[in-house]
Amino acid sequence: MPISFSSAIKFIHYINENQKSLYEASRKDEEVKELMRRESFDTAFQPILSLTEGETIGYEVLNRPKSSIHFPTTEDFYTYIGKSNNVFTIEGFLRNLSLKRYAEQAKKAVSPEDGLIFLNIQPQVLTDPSYRSGKTLDLLAEYGLSPDRVVLELTEKEAVTDYLSFEKIIDNYRKQGFRIAIDDAGTGYNSLKTIISLKPEFIKIDKFLIRDIHIQPAQQQLVELLMEFSSQSDTQMIAEGIENVQELRYLKNIGIHFGQGYALGRPAPVLKEGKVETYEESWQYSFIHAKNAGLLN
Repeated sequence: MPISFSSAIKFIHYINENQKSLYEASRKDEEVKELMRRESFDTAFQPILSLTEGETIGYEVLNRPKSSIHFPTTEDFYTYIGKSNNVFTIEGFLRNLSLKRYAEQAKKAVSPEDGLIFLNIQPQVLTDPSYRSGKTLDLLAEYGLSPDRVVLELTEKEAVTDYLSFEKIIDNYRKQGFRIAIDDAGTGYNSLKTIISLKPEFIKIDKFLIRDIHIQPAQQQLVELLMEFSSQSDTQMIAEGIENVQELRYLKNIGIHFGQGYALGRPAPVLKEGKVETYEESWQYSFIHAKNAGLLN
């Protein structure tokens, strides 16, 4: 059917009005392709620890693109990816890169690694047929990794909308051996609704709720509500962003299962086990730091 003159005029106006944004989007897409082609990402592994036993139970794999013109920060990159038409391709690339680099580091580890591997996944990516067709299982087999070690950590860059369909997709992954974690729990309505609908194996409490929790009653109440849900649904809690011994002590006392944060172990390019600091160790570090900084005589 031939295009009408009025439609052609509207299309020309659209191009003129959106030329700048279309050009910028094209440039960003090209930059993403170049980052992928060169594998220009720094991969780090942050330990997740049992707060009661002090043992490292696994690692979250973090991929950070090297700074570029259109993506000067990691947040800039992932915000764009969440809205990109190529989100499936890019997330697939990052999944492969995460598993590849984890396997490389596991071979170099002093003791064999058999802990959990937490992979950040945007929810809509799990609807991609290539994730469900067995490619991920093939990749795991190639690296000698079992799917029951992989935890798909759902981020909330894009919220889940069709919960009924998504629950069926999640069930499919569980049948393959994968486990599910909900990231940033407690930060919004969608994350709480996702928790109730999907009943994940892990709930990761957002660092916003953990910061200074030992002196913040409102945050304490919210975390206790999440804990009550977890105890009723056989879900384990992971506190993110633990940065000092006071937060750590409070979380241990109320029975949080696992923790992650600078006080336990920073992200590193190698698989380095974390450590639960004691109060005495934290005090000693602070004393030495203050003395070296010239704050003490």
